Amino acid sequence: EVQLVESGGGLVQSGGSLRLSCTASGFTFDDSGIGWFRQAPGKVREGVSCINTSTEKTYYKDPVKGRFTISTDNAKNTVYLQMNSLKPEDTAVYYCAAGKPPYYCSGFDLHRPELVDYWAPGTQVTVSS
Repeated sequence: EVQLVESGGGLVQSGGSLRLSCTASGFTFDDSGIGWFRQAPGKVREGVSCINTSTEKTYYKDPVKGRFTISTDNAKNTVYLQMNSLKPEDTAVYYCAAGKPPYYCSGFDLHRPELVDYWAPGTQVTVSS
């Protein structure tokens, strides 16, 4: 059974930091693209960041470049998203997701959730101004 368990969401003031974690099981973790989509009320779900757990190649949506950092600990089957300098426009439900070969991080990069294979339920991130 595939499971993606995420944690680390919450409420933070503008300029603050949060770290999201996503622990996966039930599929080949070290040959996947794992990361986060986010969806704000009334908006489409968009890819935020992704890491290829085999090559460690990363993807970031332009507005988060320089503020968010994604990393993987393959020994723990866990991917982390460190979010710094948070802004109110980062407020959304963040969904950990995983893409198998051949797509890996393509779904995140192209904002095409249908290319992603597995999803976590989502965690709320709220940034107050």
